[in-house]
Amino acid sequence: MFSKLQPMTSQDNLTPPSDPVESMLGALTLTTSQARTREDIFTAPSQWQPHGRVFGGQVMAQAALAAMHTIPEGRTIHSLHGYFLRPGDITEAITLSADRIHDGRSFSTRRVQAYQKGEPIFSMIASFQDNDPGLDHFSPMPQNIPDPETLPSAQEVLRGINHPLADVWATTRAFDLRHHPSPIYIDGDRERTAHQAVWLKALSPLPDDPHLHQAALAYASDFSILEPVMRAHGISWSTPGLKIASLDHAMWWHRPHRVDEWFLYVQESPSARGGRGLALGRIFSQEGLLIASVAQEGMVRVPNPS
Repeated sequence: MFSKLQPMTSQDNLTPPSDPVESMLGALTLTTSQARTREDIFTAPSQWQPHGRVFGGQVMAQAALAAMHTIPEGRTIHSLHGYFLRPGDITEAITLSADRIHDGRSFSTRRVQAYQKGEPIFSMIASFQDNDPGLDHFSPMPQNIPDPETLPSAQEVLRGINHPLADVWATTRAFDLRHHPSPIYIDGDRERTAHQAVWLKALSPLPDDPHLHQAALAYASDFSILEPVMRAHGISWSTPGLKIASLDHAMWWHRPHRVDEWFLYVQESPSARGGRGLALGRIFSQEGLLIASVAQEGMVRVPNPS
């Protein structure tokens, strides 16, 4: 998005943010570059992360926004397919190049590359469509999922855990996450099942820009998608030696939704093998409408898989 927010500088992301939502919005504020090639060039900062690496959901949302800025008015994103190529560095700005591959009568296609230090860290192709009439159906939202108001917030759960990373996650994420069943921050061995549901909502209201809400949904879709892989094997985020990273991500937007209103992220893992785990997700509004579908494969490694 382009907004009146003051863009972050390279120094703003060296300390934890005091306002996580403002930090996210700052990262999702792209700046046009004076450089010009056959592609459109944008730059964007990164948010602070405790491990110093760029959050995958952030660079994916930035790439989606870069593509959106080149699209004819009236067309909205309906799908993206991206690959995470290299770890990003939060102290370095991100350069995004958007290639206008095709503009047809109803669809537009864009390819976006995100660079740091001259090397691509994320590569994506996205498709956009006019708001056309057509067939309409969707899978129903699962039953017997508790309402978000009846579940503890991520802040409440994490502040009860005596661990530095728990405090970071409790205070620096722009979204509230409420798990069903209980989260696996510490204990992943309670119930070995390859599925879970997570309610999410931005911690404070966002601007009314629909493109921003679509990009922020992509941002949030990377938070917990690999947890069903971990849950199936009794792994928690505190498992010693755990190494986990997103490899690729696909997303389809079906219906509009504001991310500052509750949405349910239903997730499952059909397979894990060779240090990789596949996870699938469906995102519903609180009223039960299917908003988006997600698929991601990630690297999930533990010292002793048995």
